[in-house]
Amino acid sequence: MKKLNLISLAVVVALAGCSDDDDKIESLTVKNTLAVGSEQCINGGIETLTGDDSNQNGELDADEVTTTTVVCNDPETSLNPQQLAPLTTNTWYKEAHTKLASSQDNIANIVKESGKAKNVILFVGDGMGISTVTAARILAGQLQGKMGEEHQLSFETLPFSGFAKTYNVDAQTPDSAGTMTAMASGVKTDVGVIGIDEAVVNGNCLSGKGHELVTSLELAEIAGKSTGLISTARITHATPAATYAKAANRNWEDVSDMPESEAANCEDIASQLVNFEKNLEARFAGIDVDGLEVVMGGGRRHFLPKDAAYNSADAVSSVEGDRTDGRDLTAEWQAQYPNGQYVMDQAGFNAIDVTNTKHIFGLFNESHMQYEADRGNDIAGEPSLSEMTAKALDVLDNNEKGFFLTVEAGRIDHAHHAGNAYNALSDTIELSKAVQVALDKTSIEDTLIIVTADHSHVFTIAGYPKRGNPILGKVVAVGETEPTLAADNMPYTTLGYANGGGFRDLGQETDAEVGYDFAPVTGRVDLTDVDTQSPGFHQEALVPLSSETHAGEDVGVYAIGPGAHLVTGTNEQSFIFHVMDYAADLVKQADAKVTN
Repeated sequence: MKKLNLISLAVVVALAGCSDDDDKIESLTVKNTLAVGSEQCINGGIETLTGDDSNQNGELDADEVTTTTVVCNDPETSLNPQQLAPLTTNTWYKEAHTKLASSQDNIANIVKESGKAKNVILFVGDGMGISTVTAARILAGQLQGKMGEEHQLSFETLPFSGFAKTYNVDAQTPDSAGTMTAMASGVKTDVGVIGIDEAVVNGNCLSGKGHELVTSLELAEIAGKSTGLISTARITHATPAATYAKAANRNWEDVSDMPESEAANCEDIASQLVNFEKNLEARFAGIDVDGLEVVMGGGRRHFLPKDAAYNSADAVSSVEGDRTDGRDLTAEWQAQYPNGQYVMDQAGFNAIDVTNTKHIFGLFNESHMQYEADRGNDIAGEPSLSEMTAKALDVLDNNEKGFFLTVEAGRIDHAHHAGNAYNALSDTIELSKAVQVALDKTSIEDTLIIVTADHSHVFTIAGYPKRGNPILGKVVAVGETEPTLAADNMPYTTLGYANGGGFRDLGQETDAEVGYDFAPVTGRVDLTDVDTQSPGFHQEALVPLSSETHAGEDVGVYAIGPGAHLVTGTNEQSFIFHVMDYAADLVKQADAKVTN
């Protein structure tokens, strides 16, 4: 006969009274304590069994039970240590708990009063959408031997973040000129327009007169702060140009890019950069500024005459310069700042005396600077984005009034346009290193750091790859070792593009621009024997175009320092200017210097 195994807390109660009659059958009741998590009661309870002791052995056997009742405990109002154990001993739980404590400390230390930021640094990852950040995070982690997904880029650790809506006044999907103008000046404008509001007619110089905007960099200059501008793109390209120039067309990088009718009435972008100081003083009465202390990037061709005699040592064209007006703007800059240093290569960069040099003008390439992965192939050598950031900060922090610095990772965008994720992600990782340099060299007590993008790209992370699968690799499903096949029986990559030039297999080629040497690929390609993790692999694209396009979704905004608490939620991109102004009182300080 099967016996009931009763737990130690069971209580046996004889309901029938004692009797001298040994043959009288007793009724028994057994109460069992049900553990928390039991099938009958999730919060535990009491199970009551009743029946007759037919065999008179003093125990309630299973076949003697006639009635079973269960009374469950009320829900717990708090979890006890035993119940919490599956959580508190879990790695994910412990890491989140540590993060929570760190976040509370960061928030507690943030300066929330207006005007408390002595310094402002704005980092812009050109084309760095959310999918780019995610993929770069995974790649950076995998390069360090991790699975990747758990990794964080430096700017992802900042205590405040939100989103920016990137559309231009006249466009659902934006360009860099309009988006950077919004961030730099607090006013949205049209596609292709730099530093002028939406009243301008694109390409019509005179239509922009009287509609020029004032940028945060200009305000900082007027306020007496040191100012700097860094880009891995041409320094006259749309994003960096929006901090200092006013142009009805972003392509007017030098006079040769302008129709004669427009050049007669407006100054080209390169010339505006060199004349930044005197142009600013001409716009605002009573101010005396000392010009941009640091300018570093590419785009030397727009500053040199169209004459081979002016070629630099690392010129790749037979005639490096583009200017048709005969002006050598590098010489004009040196004449304005005789104690400044003009540099064009790694050696010149390394030789800069950051303590005694007040002005630096670095033009490290004829056109854009190299991709980070391709930098070793530069003829004369050129510094990385993180190296330029470090050098700029060492110069700018000599001013007791503080500084304003804009840093653009411009080639993320170019790699995406070429359909090459390897270079886009590599340049994003380098941006992360540059942000870390800034974090290490400044204090959250007096420096606002904002990291964002001007727009995103049609770059996707798709399929169902297993955890730790190489982010640049082919999709391999959870539990599998071979690539997943699509409906056409061919493998596909985790990363891809909605449009663009599509597939290229260029092996170890580190210059994404080489992809433009081939016509757009239509349809699918069998990637079975292709190394998709190589630098020269260009991902497949759904819609064949000569170049991949921007996308229109929101981009991330990350911040730390005084005023960083305002970076939260989803905002117009122009809001970023107002956060910087709130933090550093740029308008107020500049206005005090202008004679009314």
